Amino acid sequence: TLPFTHQPKSELKGLLELTTPNVRIGELVYSNDIKERLEQVIVEQRQKAKLNQFGLHPRRKLLFTGSPGTGKTMSASMLATELKLPLYTIVLDNLITRYMGETAAKLRLIFDHIKQTRAVYLFDEFDSIGAQRGAQNDVGEIRRVLNSFLLFVEQDNSESLIIAATNHPELLDKALYRRFDDIIKFEKPHEELISLLIRNRLAIFDINHLDWNQISETAVGLSPVEITRSSEDAAKEAVLHFEEKITTNILLKALSRRHSSSSIK
Repeated sequence: TLPFTHQPKSELKGLLELTTPNVRIGELVYSNDIKERLEQVIVEQRQKAKLNQFGLHPRRKLLFTGSPGTGKTMSASMLATELKLPLYTIVLDNLITRYMGETAAKLRLIFDHIKQTRAVYLFDEFDSIGAQRGAQNDVGEIRRVLNSFLLFVEQDNSESLIIAATNHPELLDKALYRRFDDIIKFEKPHEELISLLIRNRLAIFDINHLDWNQISETAVGLSPVEITRSSEDAAKEAVLHFEEKITTNILLKALSRRHSSSSIK
């Protein structure tokens, strides 16, 4: 458990959620590009004193984009784990709905906390405040929150990591992009990563005989979370009904069901 000193102050209750991260980078399956960029963040943070000697600063303001289930939240947790930092998630929905009229003041409190307590801060579903100014459904309060965020994030020179995550980058105000040190786009996995995800989850089963081409083709379009859950569904089916033997058909059925669920959403 994290020290009591990491608990957010009472005025931030309901706005900052503290969690104990426990996701290692080796547990996640990434494309080479995303893995290299996240590893670069970790190396720069660990070597920040060395960079400072040369007037350089580690990247620490990150924008994660990509559809749901592609690993944005897990990656924020992984960075906190690898850097041995607490993880705070900013509950933006509460910020806007519960504190209408005082959101800018609450946002200032959050950035004060960011300055005082080094941690990873995740602004999840960021498009709820980052939507383009002047959009048709724009309201004055949201615009004030966005303008305040732009100002606070630009002025922030703390040692914390600030991560904004969004499923809808096309909705973000263009002025936001300049405030981030790096923008990492998370995508649904291609066939090689699909195979790796399934093999990782089903490592205790004999799966070398499976038709991997057919399985990968069926899984294309699913997110890493959906592929992992399909693997778990297949494993349960095999354990309960097929003497612990996973077949291609069992896995294909599980993947197809996930596709059906995705289309309903």
